[in-house]
Amino acid sequence: MSNPSGPDHDDETKPVVGGDDEQPTQETEAATEAIGASDAPAERRFTAPGFDAGSTQIIHREPDPETEIFSTPTEVFPVSGTPRTGPQAIPPRPAPTRRRSWALVLAVIAVIVALAAVAVLATFLLTRDRTPKASREDMVRSTIQSFDAAVQNGDLAALRGLTCGQTMDSYVKYDDQAWSDTHARVAAARQYPVVASIDEVVVNGDHAEANVTSFMAFDPATRSTRSFDLQFRDNQWKICQAS
Repeated sequence: MSNPSGPDHDDETKPVVGGDDEQPTQETEAATEAIGASDAPAERRFTAPGFDAGSTQIIHREPDPETEIFSTPTEVFPVSGTPRTGPQAIPPRPAPTRRRSWALVLAVIAVIVALAAVAVLATFLLTRDRTPKASREDMVRSTIQSFDAAVQNGDLAALRGLTCGQTMDSYVKYDDQAWSDTHARVAAARQYPVVASIDEVVVNGDHAEANVTSFMAFDPATRSTRSFDLQFRDNQWKICQAS
């Protein structure tokens, strides 16, 4: 006979597993864990809240590529506009050679001085027989020309200074007034000699001889040759005799 149902009679019923309002017992949790341990895959799955656990997919990540190592450039790039050249070796500076340079300069100067001395000596030896004679001959010519001008002008002081020996004595004996009167008469008659040219001069030490062409003032067409004997006295040539 069945027991009547009622509020005062507790129905002896077996608990229903899996009910919505009934909390799982320890036996249920143990059974669930045992099932899950046997059926679950090796990899543990994680389900985000709000998503179905059955639709969860495992995304396999691709391994990151190996990091490429960039080598640091060691090449030196030249500055724009500058030719690209390799490093140049700088030669060592030579040791000071000031003493050697001065010695060379002094040697060159000595050679130049020696050459100049040789040139001067050679010039002197070549011209010592020419230059003195030429200059002395010119001095003889100058004395004769001065004497000729003094005769024409009646310059008694100049005639005394340009002569020596007997020629000078002939002019010294004249009195100034007497010479003035005599020269006036000679000049009026044009009877004084005139040197037209000095043809030849020979110098021998302190003596010289000169041949000249002359004429009388009153007769220029008539030419004659005269000679003068000269001596070098008081640092000048003087006419000592005139013929």
